[in-house]
Amino acid sequence: MTGTIRKIRHLPSLPHRKRVAAYTRVSSGKDAMLHSLSAQISYYSNLIQKNPEWEYIGVYVDEAVSGTKDTRDGFCRLLEDCRAGKIDMILTKSISRFARNTVVLLETVRELKALNVDVFFEEQNLHSSSADGELMLTILASYAQEESRSVSENCKWRIRNDFKKGNPSCGLMIYGYDYHYGKLVINTQEAEIVRMIYADYLSGMGRNAIIRNLERLGIPTKHGGRWAVNTIVSILTNEKLIGDMCLQKYFVTDHLTKRKKKNDGELPQYYVEGSHEGIIDHETFEAVRVEMARRTLKYKHPVTKPEGSEFTGLITCGRCGAHFRRKINAAGTKYAKPTWTCMTYSYRGKDQCPAKRIPEDILKQKSAEVMGLLAYDSERFKKIVSSITVPDEGVLVFTFRDGTECTVTWEHRSRRESWTPEMREAARKQTQNRMERD
Repeated sequence: MTGTIRKIRHLPSLPHRKRVAAYTRVSSGKDAMLHSLSAQISYYSNLIQKNPEWEYIGVYVDEAVSGTKDTRDGFCRLLEDCRAGKIDMILTKSISRFARNTVVLLETVRELKALNVDVFFEEQNLHSSSADGELMLTILASYAQEESRSVSENCKWRIRNDFKKGNPSCGLMIYGYDYHYGKLVINTQEAEIVRMIYADYLSGMGRNAIIRNLERLGIPTKHGGRWAVNTIVSILTNEKLIGDMCLQKYFVTDHLTKRKKKNDGELPQYYVEGSHEGIIDHETFEAVRVEMARRTLKYKHPVTKPEGSEFTGLITCGRCGAHFRRKINAAGTKYAKPTWTCMTYSYRGKDQCPAKRIPEDILKQKSAEVMGLLAYDSERFKKIVSSITVPDEGVLVFTFRDGTECTVTWEHRSRRESWTPEMREAARKQTQNRMERD
């Protein structure tokens, strides 16, 4: 038997190109820093794309954040892509740009090394994958962290020295004022809004009612976002609006976390009277303070631990995206009835979201139906239901932990049938009290 020899031609394999990304960061939002950031992005983009042995993945960027924080968005996305196997090497300017916290740096580099991802620090001319890479990184990162601490202490000394002289820290952002060359200058348009807020509060309006009025008039916040209760409270209690200034209300705990803490006597505070032109007179400011104390005393309730619910955090409004929260109608009376309401509707009114309240007994009844049970079982609910969406009035979409969905409908019981005159009166008083309190 004659054998057949088949000749196989081997095709040359294509060279594998190293997948390369870059990381850059600036710790300030100033124009000069942002210009530098733009230049760094262009530099790394060109550097990687010009190398025929490299495949360009991208430049990961963080603006106006500190290198001591490990919650940087660009940095986190870079690590996620490394874990997904998308990157072989990272280019960065220096150790201090990558991370000034020695522990964070070493932990990150070790994780990347385990993923076969090399980090090249240009300024130190150092590869993390080299034989002596970790030793050199430990030494240099410790130096960078100490440098960060030194810079932080110098900044603290300068700021606290300014406080002693009655000078505020730079970059104050206060509604009603603009900050020019170290001085607060009245913003005439915002000042009128401040006076209106004070007048509305003294006329009996609550904080949420003031917010609804501002939104109805189309008045934006200082940064153009949405008004919040804390913003209104800050305006009503800020001594800077009467021309005075309390300095060092907060302080930074340490240079690594950059966390701010309220100054409860740990450091001296400085009160400067007549530091700038006021918007509100002292009598009006004091009248608001007295009124806030009166309302707090009138509506102060005993502090009790809120009752937990298996529905908390699971119900989402399909119209505005907000969560539903539990409320007790006619609280403190024998007619108390738990319902679930959209937080946008609750705090901002039906003009912002028309979602209706859902009685808790209806939620439990419909939950039992979709679970195929005759009676509601909270433990069973926790095990199999992952979320509930309310896309429209009378509609509930249950999503189960296995990924399946079930849609059910329900109807409000007629108020005429379910409410007694006593319940209506209790609800009316509660609404009236809430509007005054808010």
